[in-house]
Amino acid sequence: MSVRHRVTYSIPRLAVGTAFICLMVAPIAAQNATQPAAPAAQATDTTGFERVLLTAGRSTILVTPFDVTRIAVTNPAVADAVVVQPREVLIDGKSAGTVSLIVWGGDERRQYDVVVDPGVTTLQQTFQNLFPGEDLRVAMNDESVILTGNVSSNAVMLRAGEIAEGMSSKTTVINLLQLPGGSESQQVMLQVRIAEVNRRAVQELGVNFFSTRPDATGRVTTQQFAATDFKDDKGGLNLGDVLNLFFFNRTAGLGIAIKALEQKGLFQSLAEPNLIAYNGQEASFLAGGEFPVPVVQGATGTVTIMFKEFGVRLTFKPTIAGDVIRLKVRPEVSSLDYNNGITLQGFRIPALITRRAETDVELRDGQSFAIAGLLNNITQNDGANVPFLSKIPIIGYLFKSNADRKERTELMVLVTPRLVRPLNPDEVPVLPTQPTKFLPAPDAPAAKPPKGGK
Repeated sequence: MSVRHRVTYSIPRLAVGTAFICLMVAPIAAQNATQPAAPAAQATDTTGFERVLLTAGRSTILVTPFDVTRIAVTNPAVADAVVVQPREVLIDGKSAGTVSLIVWGGDERRQYDVVVDPGVTTLQQTFQNLFPGEDLRVAMNDESVILTGNVSSNAVMLRAGEIAEGMSSKTTVINLLQLPGGSESQQVMLQVRIAEVNRRAVQELGVNFFSTRPDATGRVTTQQFAATDFKDDKGGLNLGDVLNLFFFNRTAGLGIAIKALEQKGLFQSLAEPNLIAYNGQEASFLAGGEFPVPVVQGATGTVTIMFKEFGVRLTFKPTIAGDVIRLKVRPEVSSLDYNNGITLQGFRIPALITRRAETDVELRDGQSFAIAGLLNNITQNDGANVPFLSKIPIIGYLFKSNADRKERTELMVLVTPRLVRPLNPDEVPVLPTQPTKFLPAPDAPAAKPPKGGK
């Protein structure tokens, strides 16, 4: 009786439980039937492996037909993967490129090619906002940014290059933007003319007195200029430096040596070097020389010589933008300065007086610009006098000496850039030649004059 009762009670309870389970499973099955499948592997490529396509900065789910036990990715910097379900792999795209994804499960193994597209970069979006309607395309990798397309003006081309350099300072910007009517030449010849004028004037005036009387021998000098050396021997008076004006009265035993000198100098220099630089590459030249600088080694104490450059240096970097050339110019003028030099182990090492400028200019083919104002004015006045005696009216000037020195250097740089191209063999000009022998042999007959000549 009890057994029959249990059986009749258990059957309704089992039926209710089964009905509840069916009600719970039916919506889930219906949802799975209507929900689209996740974007798994695409069609196979030329390598024979299935491809998974996604964009950098986004993720996708790869569904496998077996339970995954292990995965491997060749370069996690391009794309990374992690198992989130036994049969689901989450793939994250990080940067543009293609990597291999290998999946193991049980006795099966599959390999996929994960292709990450760069999508629209931040730089591309910036160009679209700043230059609407312009054909600007950006290609990026780990080491460079490549700009391609066609733009309408020089300003857009140059601004786009500057923006790319500012947003990616650690990479190299390759500007391949094209302009309508642009020149095919990618080489710039820089015609440079450097003119320097140096004027110098020196004025010196000084007086030295001396006496050779038997009862009074003496000498008065300011020591600014070398004083007269004398020896009164029996054979006569021997004098050393008498400067450039000398008067002596043998009877009175008095003499005077005067330093009165005026010097003027004029130096002119003209240099016309020509340089050729490739578009976007830097070129430089130096018109000057090198002076030796001794360097003392630390432990051994030996002295080695290294050379330091000085003179006129010009460094420039051209950028061709259609028919406009943008130049980054850096002129520098340096000269030796012995007054502020130092002495090291007996070596006199001069200092350098340097004038430097740096600027950007923009001009067309054949136009010129001048860099002027590189002036150097030096004025020096040295004076000496004998105390008390120099204060005497009128004759006090005889106990004073003075030296004035003035020097003025003016430098001007005139630069003309030109777009050039190599010459073809048929375009090479003929070299100048002499029609007759320049120095005929002594026994050779004289050349006959041309017809109609004298």
